[in-house]
Amino acid sequence: MRLPRLSSRLPVKLAVVAASSLAVAGLGYAAWAWQARPAAVAAADPVVRPARVMEIAYRPESQVLVLAGTVVPRIESTLGFRVAGKIVRRAVDVGATVKAGDLIAELDPTDYRLAVDNARAAYAAAEADYMRAKADHDRYMQLRNSAAFMQQTLDTRKSAAATALGRMDQARSQLETAEHNLAYTGLHADADGVITGVQAEVGQVVAQGQAVAKLARTDELEILVGVPEHRLQAARAAHTASFELWSEPGHRHAARLRELSPSADPTTRTYPARFSVIDKPAFIGLGMTATLAFARPDAQPVAEVPLAAIFQHGTKPAVWVVDRKTGAVELRPVEVARWGSDTAAIRSGVTDGELIATAGVHKLEAGQKVKPLLQQAAAR
Repeated sequence: MRLPRLSSRLPVKLAVVAASSLAVAGLGYAAWAWQARPAAVAAADPVVRPARVMEIAYRPESQVLVLAGTVVPRIESTLGFRVAGKIVRRAVDVGATVKAGDLIAELDPTDYRLAVDNARAAYAAAEADYMRAKADHDRYMQLRNSAAFMQQTLDTRKSAAATALGRMDQARSQLETAEHNLAYTGLHADADGVITGVQAEVGQVVAQGQAVAKLARTDELEILVGVPEHRLQAARAAHTASFELWSEPGHRHAARLRELSPSADPTTRTYPARFSVIDKPAFIGLGMTATLAFARPDAQPVAEVPLAAIFQHGTKPAVWVVDRKTGAVELRPVEVARWGSDTAAIRSGVTDGELIATAGVHKLEAGQKVKPLLQQAAAR
C-alpha cells in the first residue's frame, strides 16, 4: 500500500528542482549581461560631432555712434527796420527764397522824404553863407598892404568864414543822415537765404529795430544732434564725421564738429552738438532729417565674434577654443571690449588665427572632440 504513494511524489520534486535550476541560470546570465554592457560601451570609440567654428581675426576697428539730427542754418538772423514807421508793403512770405539785396518790406517814406528836402535846403543855405564869408575874407586879404587894412577885421572875417564852413559840414552830415533814413524805409536781405518767419504785416506801425522777419542763411549749413551724456567723450574725440539724408539714402557726406554745448537740454537731457556741413549735397533743405555717424579709433585691435560664441563661465565671459589638429575643445576666458546687438568685440584671451565654436557652446565639455565646420574666414 505505501509504494504507490512514493511513486506519485517523485515527479513533483523533480519539477521543483528543475525550476530552481532555471531561475539560478537566468539570474547568472542577467548579471553577466549587466557587467558586459558598460564594458562594451567603454570599448566603443567616442562620437565626434560636427561644430560650427570661426577663425579669430583682430582688426583695428572704429567705434561708430549714429545719431539722428536735423539740418539747420549756422546763422539765422532777425530782420528789422533801422527806423520807425508804418509798413506799406511786404514782399515775401514764409518759405520764400531770397538773395542778398532783395526787398523784404517797405515803410511809408513820406516823412523821410520831407526830412531829406529840409536837410538839403539847410545845406544849400549853409553853403551860401560859407561862400559869402569866404569871399569877404578873400577880398579883405587883398587890402593887406593898404592903409585901410586892420588885423582885427581880418581875424573877424576869417572866423566868420571858418564858422560858415563848419555849419556847411554839419548841414552836409544832416543831409546824409536824412538820405540814409530814407533808404532805411526799405528792408533788404543782407545775404542769400530762406525766410523762416514773419512777425509784421502791412499797416502795422513798427518801432526801430522791431522784428519783422527771420532769415536763415543757406551759405553755411549744419547738422544739429543731441549727444547722450555717456557719449560726450566720444563726440569730443571724434576725428571724422559723416551724415546721410533720409531723402537721399546711401549717399554719405563729410561733416566736422563745430560746437558742443556745455549744458544739457532741459527737455531731452542731451547735449546739443552742431556739425558743419563740409561736403554739401546737391539738394539739401532746412529742416531735413539726417543720420550722423562719427567714429573714434579703438586703443587696440579687437575681434568681432557672434554673441552665440560667448559662454558665461561664472561671472566672466569665455569661448570654446577648438584645436586644429585634434579637434578637442578648451574653455578659455576672454576680455570683451564692448557688446553689440549681435556681436561682441574681444580684446584679449584668444590669439589671432585660432578657431572658436560659434554654436551650441552650452552643450560642449572640456576635452570633447568636434569636427570643425569653418563657415566664416574672419569676423567682421
